[in-house]
Amino acid sequence: MANYTPMIQQYLQVKADYQDAFLFFRLGDFYEMFFDDAIKASQELEITLTSRNGGDEDRIPMCGVPYHSAPNYIEQLVQKGFKVAICEQTEDPKLAKGVVKREVVQLITPGTVMEGKSLVEKENNYITSLSEFSDGTFALAYADLSTGESKATIVNSFDEALSEINTIGTKEIICDPDLNEHLQQTLKERFSVTISFEKRTERLESIEGFFNQLKSEKAVQTAGRLLNYLSITQKRSLDHLQPVEWYNVMNYLKMDHYSKRNLELTETIRSKGKKGSLLWLLDETMTAMGGRRLKQWIDRPLINLSDIENRQEVVQLLLERFFEREEIREKLKEVYDLERLAGRVAFGNVGPRDLVQLKRSLTQIPYLQHILLSIDNNLSHNLANQLDPCEDLTDLLDQSIVEDPPLSLKEGNIICDGYNEELDQYRHASRNGKTWIAELQASERERTRIKSLKIGYNRVFGYYIEVTKANVHLLEEGRYDRKQTLSNAERFITPELKEKESLILEAEEKSVELEYRLFQLIREQVKEFIPRLQKLAKLVSEVDVLQGFATISEKRQYVKPQFNQERHLVIEDGRHPVVEKVMNAQEYVPNSCHMNGESELLLITGPNMSGKSTYMRQVALTSILAQIGCYVPATSANLPIFDQIFTRIGAADDLISGQSTFMVEMLEARNAITYATENSLILFDEIGRGTSTYDGMALAQAIIEYIHENIGCKTLFSTHYHELTVLEEKLSMLQNVHVSAMEHNGKVVFLHKIKEGPADKSYGIHVAELANLPESLIKRAKELLEDLEHQSEATNTTTKNNSQPLKVNDSLTQLSLFGTDIEKEKPVIKRSKKEESLLLEIQELNLLEMTPLEAMNTLYQLQKKFR
Repeated sequence: MANYTPMIQQYLQVKADYQDAFLFFRLGDFYEMFFDDAIKASQELEITLTSRNGGDEDRIPMCGVPYHSAPNYIEQLVQKGFKVAICEQTEDPKLAKGVVKREVVQLITPGTVMEGKSLVEKENNYITSLSEFSDGTFALAYADLSTGESKATIVNSFDEALSEINTIGTKEIICDPDLNEHLQQTLKERFSVTISFEKRTERLESIEGFFNQLKSEKAVQTAGRLLNYLSITQKRSLDHLQPVEWYNVMNYLKMDHYSKRNLELTETIRSKGKKGSLLWLLDETMTAMGGRRLKQWIDRPLINLSDIENRQEVVQLLLERFFEREEIREKLKEVYDLERLAGRVAFGNVGPRDLVQLKRSLTQIPYLQHILLSIDNNLSHNLANQLDPCEDLTDLLDQSIVEDPPLSLKEGNIICDGYNEELDQYRHASRNGKTWIAELQASERERTRIKSLKIGYNRVFGYYIEVTKANVHLLEEGRYDRKQTLSNAERFITPELKEKESLILEAEEKSVELEYRLFQLIREQVKEFIPRLQKLAKLVSEVDVLQGFATISEKRQYVKPQFNQERHLVIEDGRHPVVEKVMNAQEYVPNSCHMNGESELLLITGPNMSGKSTYMRQVALTSILAQIGCYVPATSANLPIFDQIFTRIGAADDLISGQSTFMVEMLEARNAITYATENSLILFDEIGRGTSTYDGMALAQAIIEYIHENIGCKTLFSTHYHELTVLEEKLSMLQNVHVSAMEHNGKVVFLHKIKEGPADKSYGIHVAELANLPESLIKRAKELLEDLEHQSEATNTTTKNNSQPLKVNDSLTQLSLFGTDIEKEKPVIKRSKKEESLLLEIQELNLLEMTPLEAMNTLYQLQKKFR
């Protein structure tokens, strides 16, 4: 390092502590980057890479950005998952001896962003701390630095931790540096988020009450790691962080990340966007706070009946009072993001316009209270009386900040007249001085009779009297001192004007300085209101979500669901809420669903594109809507309260983890049958289709029987294996239903209606025809199907009379989708001893006693032997 200049040595010393971040090193009016930072930043930001002499023989790579435009460049890097350390001059260059002292004043990371486009209005920006313990449990603590919200929980396994991280939607994960490398790699692959490390977990008391709600030492340690990381990286007040709220994942309806993805709760599978999701459908919120609260409620539906009914009560009252609800919506439009405004106040980066927004928001609260009181007294007790208008804060802001302040703090004209006596004196001097200047210009014109004479000002020369050269001879000798010569004019100064200039400029300079100090004092006073503002924001966000539920329920004609303790599920004329909105509502075909003690498991058959998956999803979405307190798309609904929902819908692979479509299918199936209880809901869509017919059908039947005999929960199981429909005669709680379709003029017509009993036909070739496959191909397929159906007619008749499930025999012929084995004349086949041994082994397998995973492993071993 001795070979480098003192400035480069200073850079390298600072950079040593921030190896995983871009170091924005302040040099004058620029932030500069050197060495590898410069090379990478020039590529990422598409800026010019240059070099400079740093004292060594080789020139040092270098690039930089102007300090006034740095926020845009920083945001670009953070959005790409990088960290940026801001290194500022911390002493006056005029007083410095040698190199000006510099140090990092803030580390900006994806999880600690406080402003800019990286913050989406209606989405939280969480940063999460994860800890592993020797007993196999994991603790999570997370916070949204922009709002101050903080929460913590403990889960029993890494899989549950992954599911919880997925629910949180975190932007950054903080781990112990000693965390198992395999777990670290899994986090990186699964979530593609920034991974940071922090060893310290000590309990910081810098934020009063931060740990008060935490009773578990595991949670305290994890929250301590989070707080230490935030304190070290942000290097400023974190007073707006709320006490960490403890919650138990078992107190909410649990859904793993597979289920949330398959049900498209907050984003669609195809585009990963909000449009087309349940969140998109329900978002009738008027505030950013309400939008974030809605997403949280969708992610964590309730399982406590009393809590659900409390929400329903408010929705019902708002639904019945249209005009009052519309007034509420209008008032909410005027409420800005109180949570993030409070966060910016605590961080010290709030501006005068932010405080004006805060004042305008607070002035809407009394109106909201009045409207809520007019709706119902019980409602007023729960909501209206809890709303805190913070009138003392409103008065402070009304008296101190002008209604339309400038954008910059350094421009002045921020503080109201009458707020500070000293400021008023400066303003009086400045304003009177400018009046005097205007009067002087008029008198000088009259004295000299030069109509073009004017008095001007610039920052270099101050105030001056400007006269064109043609009129200079009219000026009185000895009265004017020449100040500047222009091409066609002369500028002069008089002792009188010079004296007044000093008074005016001194008053303006002192006025701006005093306004800045006063604004800082006002900001400190506003800090004291942060806890009240955060509580108010939470209540306003809840009112916003509930009015949104009422609005969507009226608009889409939803009904209030009832709940029962008998585990009965009765949905009359239910609809898929999102599909109904996308389609014309009049074209949507509603379907009922009845599941009680005699029909806990519905086996759904029917052709592709007929609506099996839609029907299954709409049952799950109806339950989720009910358990977040919203009304549901049906003519009536009486539901159990589910503790968990599991889904296996659609074909998807996980290439990053090296898992095939079928493996993903098996993992999702395993997750369901491992953790489901009798109070859960399982949706399985065509389990087993990712492998050969025999394998798939064996697994499907085994899974159905396992759920029926060992779990007994509500299950919707769709399949193309028509052979499985005979299970209705063996399994007492299984019922066959199908989605109906019909042929008309050789074309298939999907009726999208659920009826009792199994489907009688696949219509697969008709679906291929709808997809516009070549006509010759379709014709050939029909010929082959006719031949196959003719050959298997006798066997099909036998199967209908047989109440036993299908058993695998030694025939290796492929099954049709809705037929049994094709009978053929069996030629004499010479087999080796190895083949005979394997066939015998297959015949002796007892598939009914195997779990799905055991069956899959057995099939894998057999395949290896064949090869």
